[in-house]
This record gives sequence, C-alpha cells and structure tokens, in this order.
Amino acid sequence: MTRSASGARRPDHAHAPAPHTPGHSPGHSPGRRPRPHRPPLRLRDLPGRIAHRLESEVFSGLLMVAAAAVALLWANSPWRESYAAVSSTVIGPHALHLDLTVSAWAADGLLAVFFFVVGLELKQEFVVGSLRDLREAALPMLAAVFGMVGPAAVYVGIQIASGGGELTGWAVPTATDIAFAMAVLSIFGRGMPPAARTFLLTLAVVDDLLAIIVIAVFYSHGFNPLALLGALAVVAVFGLLVRRGITHWYLLIPLGVVAWWLMHSSGVHATIAGVLLGMTVPAKPTRSEPQGMTARLAHLVHPWSAGLALPVFALFAAGVSIIDGGGLGEVLADPVSMGVYLGLPLGKVLGIWGSVVILTRLTRLHLGHGVDSADVLALSAIAGIGFTVSLLIAGLAFGEGPTTDHARAAVILGTLISAVLGAGLLQHRVRQPRRGQPSTRGHVMRPHHEH
Repeated sequence: MTRSASGARRPDHAHAPAPHTPGHSPGHSPGRRPRPHRPPLRLRDLPGRIAHRLESEVFSGLLMVAAAAVALLWANSPWRESYAAVSSTVIGPHALHLDLTVSAWAADGLLAVFFFVVGLELKQEFVVGSLRDLREAALPMLAAVFGMVGPAAVYVGIQIASGGGELTGWAVPTATDIAFAMAVLSIFGRGMPPAARTFLLTLAVVDDLLAIIVIAVFYSHGFNPLALLGALAVVAVFGLLVRRGITHWYLLIPLGVVAWWLMHSSGVHATIAGVLLGMTVPAKPTRSEPQGMTARLAHLVHPWSAGLALPVFALFAAGVSIIDGGGLGEVLADPVSMGVYLGLPLGKVLGIWGSVVILTRLTRLHLGHGVDSADVLALSAIAGIGFTVSLLIAGLAFGEGPTTDHARAAVILGTLISAVLGAGLLQHRVRQPRRGQPSTRGHVMRPHHEH
C-alpha cells in the first residue's frame, strides 16, 4: 500500500505501468503520470489567487521588504524631492481634523487595518490558542516582558553614557514584527521542533499586546475624554453586532471608520481602535462558525493588511534620506541610532534568552517538547526584527525631523542585523543532531512537577 499526494492510502497496483495501447502517446513514458491540467487564469480568479499568496508568511514578509527597499532607493535617489512631496501632501477634510499628510494616513489610517488583524489574533490566542492556559504560556509571556525590558535598557544605557538625552525613544527597539519574524523562522528554521514556532508566536503576540499598551499610555497627546467615550461606545455596538452573528460589511466597516475617527479625535493613537474592534469578535467555534468568527474575519481582512496596509506604510515610513541626513557615518554615530540598532538584536537576546535561562534554573518553569535554551537563543535573535511597530513608535516618539530619520534608519539596520543573526543561528541549530528525546507537539513548557 502507498499514499497519494493527499495522504490517502491506495493499492500498490495503482502505480503499475499502463500497457501500451494504439492510442497511447509514443512520447509518454510508461508509468509516468501526465501533468495535471491547469485551467487558464481568468481575471475574476485573480483576487483569490492574490489573497492565497498573501496568506504565506514568506511572501507577505518579502512584500514589505520590497516596499521598504523602494522607499530607501526613492528617498536617496535624484528624485528624492518627489518622495518628500508625495509623503507630505495633505489630504482630508479640515473640519473633521482629518487633514493629514499621506504618510500620516499610512501610519494612522491604513495601519489600523493591520492592528484590527492583531486584535483578532490576540482574541484567538487568549480564548482558544496558546495563551488560553496562563500556566502553560507563563514562560514565553514572561520572556516577552523581559524582551521589552532588555532593548529599553540598552537604549537608555547608551543615551545616558553618551549624554544624548533622547530618552523618549526608549520604546522604539522593543517591538517584534510577527510577520517578519515568522517568515524568517519559516525559511531558515525548517527542522526546528514544532514547539519552537509556538514559543515564538506566543512571544510575538504578547509583545504586540505590550506595544499597544505602550503606544496608548506613552504616545497619546491632547486627551479628549468625550471622544474616547464615543469611540468605546461605537466599539461596543460593533461587538454587539458581531456577537449576534451580524457581519454585513456595509454595517461593520462604517462603524469601524467612526470608531477610528473618534479614537483619533480623543488623542489616543487611532490604531488602538482597530485592536479594540478585533478584540470584540467571538473566537469560540459555534455551529454557524465552526472555526470561530475571529479566524474567518482574519482570513478575510488579512489580504488587505498584508497586501495593502503594511506595504504602503513601509513605503512611507522606511523612506529615510541618508544622503540629506549627513551620510551613513553620522546616522551610525547618533546615540539615538545606536540605541535602536543595538537595542533590537542585543537587547532582545539579553532580555528573552537571558530571562529564559534564569527562570528555568530558578523557578519551576521548564522548556520542553524538543526546545532547549540554544533554540531560544535563535528565536530571541529573530525577535529583534522590529520593523512595522518600531517604525511607527519612532515617528510617535520624535515627530518629524532628522532624529526620526536616524531612528527609522536604525530600525531598518537593527532589523537586518537581527534577521541575519537569527537566520545564522537557526541554520546552526537545524544542522545540529536533535536532542535524544523526540520532540512532541504541544505547549512549549510545563511546570516541573508535570514532567
């Protein structure tokens, strides 16, 4: 008995060569299956094909890299003035306080779509995912906390040592970009224990939650409590509709836009509205939603996030003019830049890997299911891939100016260092013989008394 491509078992004689018949093509070798016939691509099938490709972590990550590369080349080319002109073009009604630049619309508007997907993923993980049992998720959750403390400490230490004084950027190197990090793990970590992916996903999800709290608490300005109450009321109406199974786009999208506008008017960063809207969606499977509504809505919205929101944001956030900023040497020597491009790789490794080593030795928490501290070292390195949220926080921390450009250039450099370092460590771990005990699927760690 053998298996077909779909995994179904079938008799061995199904593979026996077919006898030659008069109608058999002379160029067809006996026993070889003909290539499956692919129907021609029709225009109406194109959106579905694109959405399917965007579900790939590798493809969506490469799309963001391409957008960032275009932005860097454009911003440092002879046509860099056109980049600055497009980025600073004001669009929107002044009466509603929505006369924003194109770059602000990309950061505050389109990125809300990304944060809505983040909210859906957070709800999914807390209700039915890796965070539903806090005892099981304790180690990666604590590692995520220290994974933000480590980069912040590196950044603040460099500012104090250099006398730079730009302490407002302490949160820039603390974020982890889920899409990039998971893409690097998918490409270079084939052969790692399955629980390594669970560890990194839990780590990144908690990191996202902490980054959202940091943005809401430390980078909100001109607080308007009435507008915030209005935003929360609209979010509650949105949540009531989805809990009753009412998911018509012509109802939910206008409510989402109003919630976003009110949140923007409140002084709290507008993307927080996307997170709150996503968190109201039910996650538990039901008869009408076998996979849970969060999974279905994430599947519907993810192509817009990965294919539009994130690449456009990267296009207008990563366009740092190094030529006009004094050259690469000045960027690298700036204490703000040093705090970011060293904080991302070094701070994440010290915070995540260091905390896991200490916690597993001094507490009852324990790594298991084939994951060991060397694996965590590789995972902590790729957790230094900050990109999306780090670029956002850089703009919030420093506003517009050369300091922001230097910080954003450092985010790109720190992300590149983390990606290369993480990829090298992953490849090293994959080439090593696996530990004596076979890896099993399940949670990353358990208290000692359960082993």
